[in-house]
Parts: sequence; C-alpha cells; structure tokens
Amino acid sequence: MLKTTRAPQPASEQAQALVAALKQAGLRLTPQRRAICRALVEREDHPTAQAMYDQLLPEFPSLSRATVYNTLQVLVETGFVQELGTAGDGAIHYDADVAPHVNLICMRCHRIEDFDDASMTAIARRVAEDSGYQLRGARVAYYGLCPRCQNKVRPTPPTARVSTRNVVSRK
Repeated sequence: MLKTTRAPQPASEQAQALVAALKQAGLRLTPQRRAICRALVEREDHPTAQAMYDQLLPEFPSLSRATVYNTLQVLVETGFVQELGTAGDGAIHYDADVAPHVNLICMRCHRIEDFDDASMTAIARRVAEDSGYQLRGARVAYYGLCPRCQNKVRPTPPTARVSTRNVVSRK
C-alpha cells in the first residue's frame, strides 16, 4: 500500500482549476476540453494522451487526437499537469497531481504509482528557499518491479558452478 500524507483536492475543484488554466491560456472551453480535464483528474493512473482519447471517444465521436494532445500540452505548459515521459512503454504519461511526490515506475508492466510522503514537500520548500527558485514542478522517479510483477518473476537460476576438474592447484 502506498503512503499518503496529504489530503487530495476534490476532483471537481481540480478539474475546474484545469479548465480555468485553459481559459487563461486563451483556449475555447469546449465540452471536449472540459471532459479532458475532468477525465484526467478522475483517473487513478497516469494516462497517455492515447488512453485519454480512447476513453473519451465514445462520449465525443468528433474528438480529435490533436485536441487531446494540444490540451494536455497547454496544461503542462501552464504547470497544472506534469508530463512524466515514458514508463518504458514508449508513450508519454501525464499526472494531474503536481504536488511534490515520488513516481514509482514498474519496468515490466509500465504501471506508474504515486508515493506520497511529507518529506517531499519539506524538500521542495527547502530547495526553493535555499536556491531562490520559484519552483514550477519536480519529478522524482524510482524504477523497479511492482509487487505484482515481483510475484510473477521466475526464480533466478543458480550461479553456474565452476568445474574443478582439470584445474591445476598452484601452491
């Protein structure tokens, strides 16, 4: 179980903040863009633009991939969404949680999970104070195997044994 130390902002409030960011950036607030914001904050995973498109297409048959990609890019540029890069699957993933936290990335199934710890907020605060930077975001990622994939791993074969035949002892 992942540790959570901060109260999440209600999804509706977070979606409204994303919509406001789009408006401030000069984009028209279409039903499709509103749905992208709502879907992004309601998801528990770290979706790709393609996953967002696939999710919303049944509701909006005229939705274009360009709308999804462009909307996500504006949200990244305004600092309301983080672009996480790939999780080893070749696709860019997005995170609507921009508060300081760690992303745990499984190298086998490509799942990305959040690990929240109060120390991350303290570190961010200290970095901002000591550096003078106005921080816009950070990315801390750990790569490994999630518990589910660890259970699927086959045991590692024993180390090859060295034959002692034909070995000359040097004394």
